[in-house]
Amino acid sequence: MGVASSTASGKLEKALETELPDDERYFGLENFGNTCYCSSVLQALYFCKPFRERILSYKKELLQSQQELESSNGVLEQQHSRLSMNGTATNSVSSAYSFKNAFKGMGSAMGISSKKSSRSSSEERSESLRKDSVSTRTSRSAVVSEKENLLTCLADLFYQVSTQKKRIGSIAPKKFIERLRKDNQLFSSCMHQDAHEFLNFILNEIVEILQREEEAKRQKKKGRNNVDKEEPEPPRTWVHDLFEGLLTNEVRCLSCENVTQRVESFFDLSVDIDQNSSITSCLRNFCSTELLTKHDKFFCDNCCSLQEAERSVRIKKLPYILALHLKRFKFIEQYQRYKKLSYRVVFPLQLRLFNVSEDAEDPDRLYSLVAVVIHVGSGPNHGHYVCLIKSHGRWILFDDECVELKDENDLEAVFGSSYEMGPSSDAGYILFYETVPLQMR
Repeated sequence: MGVASSTASGKLEKALETELPDDERYFGLENFGNTCYCSSVLQALYFCKPFRERILSYKKELLQSQQELESSNGVLEQQHSRLSMNGTATNSVSSAYSFKNAFKGMGSAMGISSKKSSRSSSEERSESLRKDSVSTRTSRSAVVSEKENLLTCLADLFYQVSTQKKRIGSIAPKKFIERLRKDNQLFSSCMHQDAHEFLNFILNEIVEILQREEEAKRQKKKGRNNVDKEEPEPPRTWVHDLFEGLLTNEVRCLSCENVTQRVESFFDLSVDIDQNSSITSCLRNFCSTELLTKHDKFFCDNCCSLQEAERSVRIKKLPYILALHLKRFKFIEQYQRYKKLSYRVVFPLQLRLFNVSEDAEDPDRLYSLVAVVIHVGSGPNHGHYVCLIKSHGRWILFDDECVELKDENDLEAVFGSSYEMGPSSDAGYILFYETVPLQMR
């Protein structure tokens, strides 16, 4: 992607002055040894605006909860302070009374004893309230600490970027990386990781966190003594609203013509690739009809036996954000290892899917390319990930902490190589397409 950093930085600064909005931030993410796979995906997700908006909205809710907690603790502190002041006043009166009556013999001594007892009671109340206040703060702090998870860390990171005073720079996502490595051992080593595996993990992890939180709210609202006997269906989340699509797998028995359907959900589509092809042809092959014969025969419930059949895939529901994963790493049985396919696969700036079910909503939906995660290198176990994103009509490259402005023509450099072992190893790996609103088509 080689433009000199100083020149590219100057181009970006100029674009910031004349073309890009004042409220947008372009911050690279520092690499902690092998975290480019994570940074490239996070940049793509950050510039998928609907995703960013949901994350920042979640952060806003966290801040409001924190303020309510601090306000509650403030009330406890005020109560403790008032009681402490009352206790101090009582002690002062008691001391004065004791001093005044010190020479009045036994009766005054008994009076002193009585006042000391009163003072001790007040001190005990004050100390008790202080301990309760500390205990409450400690327990609530523990709850807040327990609630920290990958989603809260991601929300903190996005909020940190979006609230920067400067418009360009870099940030060290240390807290997020530490949490990621803690939550998933796969990403805790120093080995090269797969960006697609991370994308799958982060989206599914967010879903699980949101569903747990929703279930906790439901149980709290319903009450502990009135728990459902049957487990309810996990609630849909905004991740589903943005990324989920549905596929219909159809198998038609060639003997009895019976059709079996199975609906599957997906957050991204993984497609096989061919040399000198396009993403459109790859998707056509993905949805093409496959003949099941010989050892691949289909067991037909109607025929009660194995039969030859035709299998096809249709898209039943189109996602709002379409994530396409190009299968660039192929397992070679002969060598018992994975090999990178640097095939040239052209992907357009705008895309329409075909083979969509007739009952699908908005079947002629138009998608616009918003981000490309790129793998640089010759193999799956080593190399580097960068991300190209489109922001307000301009393409910007994020290479760890480096941020550079790019021309639209630079996209051609990441289609891949026309030769199996060509000079270019830069190849688009994950494509993010966002739905174009109806009024803009």
